[in-house]
Amino acid sequence: MRKWIALAILMLVAVLAYAAAGPYLTIHAIGKAVREENARALAKHVDFPPLRASLKAQLGDRLVRGVGIDAQSGLLGALGMTVANELAGGAVELMVTPYGLGALMEGRKVWNRASGTPPPRRGESETLRPDPLRDAQRRYESTSRFTATVHTEDGAPIVFVLTRDGLRWKLSDIVLP
Repeated sequence: MRKWIALAILMLVAVLAYAAAGPYLTIHAIGKAVREENARALAKHVDFPPLRASLKAQLGDRLVRGVGIDAQSGLLGALGMTVANELAGGAVELMVTPYGLGALMEGRKVWNRASGTPPPRRGESETLRPDPLRDAQRRYESTSRFTATVHTEDGAPIVFVLTRDGLRWKLSDIVLP
């Protein structure tokens, strides 16, 4: 009887350890998929519908703030904003794919990746493709939300948000600076 209790406790500890290590394993898998240009492996770790919705909302908000209230008050301004929002939404639909995300995380444009142009190098001795989340600041925000923050060259933060679904973690949001 004691063996069964010990085994059950050991199994529970193993499941909890796996759940706690889950976001770190996911970040490692995303980095590996990007370095190897493996779109199928990257797609396994990304929740595309909420990611697309979030990026569309962020770009729409940025457009509205950039244009200002005065430019939107007229009929022509409102029409222009509608067209700009639709174009931004279309761009998000095209970019938030396994192939597009891999290119963006490498610091390349999608057409450069498609043509085989190598990604920018971070150091002269670095021969492998860059790991986009290698130097990220990682932290749990809750039991179901984990963030990895990287900084652009000018110091602006880009936050990659992973959310938990059962024992699996997926990239579900990217908070742009």
